[in-house]
Amino acid sequence: MVLSTFNSQLIIAGPCAAESEQQVISTAKALAAIGVKYFRAGLWKPRTQPGTFEGVGEVGLQWLRRVKVETGMLVGTEVANAEHARLAVAAGLDFVWIGARTTTNPFAVQEIADVLKNNKEITVLVKNPMNPDVNLWVGAIKRLLKVGVEHVVAVHRGFFNAQCTMHNAQLSYRNDPYWYVPIELRRLMPKVPLLCDPSHIAGKKELVAGLCQKALDLDFDGLMIECHCCPELALSDIEQQLTPAHLKVILERLVVHERVDKDKELAELRSKIDSLDSILIDALAKRMHVSREIGEYKRQHNMPIVQTGRYNDVIQNRLELAEELGLSTDLVKQIYELIHEASVNAQCVESR
Repeated sequence: MVLSTFNSQLIIAGPCAAESEQQVISTAKALAAIGVKYFRAGLWKPRTQPGTFEGVGEVGLQWLRRVKVETGMLVGTEVANAEHARLAVAAGLDFVWIGARTTTNPFAVQEIADVLKNNKEITVLVKNPMNPDVNLWVGAIKRLLKVGVEHVVAVHRGFFNAQCTMHNAQLSYRNDPYWYVPIELRRLMPKVPLLCDPSHIAGKKELVAGLCQKALDLDFDGLMIECHCCPELALSDIEQQLTPAHLKVILERLVVHERVDKDKELAELRSKIDSLDSILIDALAKRMHVSREIGEYKRQHNMPIVQTGRYNDVIQNRLELAEELGLSTDLVKQIYELIHEASVNAQCVESR
């Protein structure tokens, strides 16, 4: 089974967890009524603390099969180990996903991959690991591709950050988006479809719509969203689950962008960007050359490489200049922190 698009975008929706047969069927039918073709529901829930709701387990596979028969939707669940994967395949599920905690563990991913070896029917979605490590994410995907799983999809669900805050809008997310990570994944693996899970990034239902649009603005291939027929009664993720009616409103308001570049003016503007980038790279190379010369001078005069007063003056001066030019001071500060680190490293090498 190959996941395809819904209104130009792939939409997977369903409850965080299957809780009862009635809840699963009611939610699925409501989602099918608004045009959603892919139904998700967690059966095995990896919880941080024992004694909390950890899913209904194998019995929920029967409920998913019933959804498939009665609605025609394709169905899937999370698999966290080899046994889960075997049961999902035996039950005829159309897709499974590997959660963030499991993606972090290459041994668990490999065991799942071995169960799914040469499977040409099932689609495997791989959520990003808990930490923003694109290589770990790529590695999990490669393990599946290497054993012959033909249909693999990446899912961006954000990264753990205890102080996760969207600085500009002052909106607190459950998980930090770190959008540069999925963008880098797409650069490295352009043929792997990329979905966004706005529910787990948001943690709050009122933030989901904005994240959906952000994902489409960044050219994601679709969305994986948590929906529950009665979110207020959910046994997990109460705050972030939408009702099917709420999802319908969000989908109707989404702006889907064209992917074909047809504008000559855009090409000309991009050419200007390329020229400016060449100037930036040239200036950076010259700066690093001077930095190494400074490092040599410090070595000859037995001076410490890092001089806090000078660094503070540089940062303050550049931030004032950035503000005068209407640039983001946060952006400029981040850039100069990276430049300073690279300069220090270069001078350390010179002094050895």
